[in-house]
Amino acid sequence: MDYASLIEDHVAQGGQCTVACIEVPLAIASACGVMTVDSARRITRFEEKPIQPQASLVRPGLALASMGVYVFNAEYLFAALEADIKDPLSSHDFGKDLIPSMVLRGEAIAHPFDLSCVKTSPEAPSYWRDVGTVDAYWATNIDLTATIPELDLYDREWPIWTCQDTLPSAKFVFDDDGRRGMAVDSLVACGCIVSGSEVRRSVLFTGVHVHSFSSVEEAIILPGADIGRHCRLRKVVIDEGCRIPDGMTIGFDAGADARRFYRSPHGVVLVTSAMVKALGERRE
Repeated sequence: MDYASLIEDHVAQGGQCTVACIEVPLAIASACGVMTVDSARRITRFEEKPIQPQASLVRPGLALASMGVYVFNAEYLFAALEADIKDPLSSHDFGKDLIPSMVLRGEAIAHPFDLSCVKTSPEAPSYWRDVGTVDAYWATNIDLTATIPELDLYDREWPIWTCQDTLPSAKFVFDDDGRRGMAVDSLVACGCIVSGSEVRRSVLFTGVHVHSFSSVEEAIILPGADIGRHCRLRKVVIDEGCRIPDGMTIGFDAGADARRFYRSPHGVVLVTSAMVKALGERRE
């Protein structure tokens, strides 16, 4: 999103509050704030995470969802926050309390994402993802491994600036049969070492070390994680700094995964250092 375009639209509409919105399938709308708007884009109804989302009148299979991106006139926001903190019935949440009250007063305007979305081409769909679940977080990261991902991290016309440690380049070592360091259809960040193992369709954040004779597939591995020898990982999210012991297999036995770690509704296995530690304590 080009926030300059969002702010320009907020000023042009003359409202006190602007809520960025996007059409999403009804199947996932219950995870969002869902709204209806009039012909002037004024929000007439807003419901946070409804069990049965209201479909769009124009496009029945879709709902208009809040992106969780807001613009407020400063003095208006300060006054709204002061009023909310004095309300004993409020849960003091933007989506549940502040935005609905602004909608009731007719003070909230919708901003369609298409008006400010940065695209690699005019035909490209507007890109937005809600990564509030393990399944969604895993899928969004895995999408980046596609040959032409919907989110183009390599677009030099609209670079994504982020904080990066000064680290050496990623390194792939050993070229022996059965012990070949390689990564295919993957993103591998600086500071990583893939030592005699295969990494496929995965995202390795900074400083990850994959030791020899292991296989890693459809994995999201966060900074500083260490994957031991002879490990087999598939469809996992490995937390920051987590060390996977030698010989561990994850992602191939649903029952074993659910007993040891967190297994999502769609079969993604989340592994944290605390889970690995607890597993070792149980064995002792």
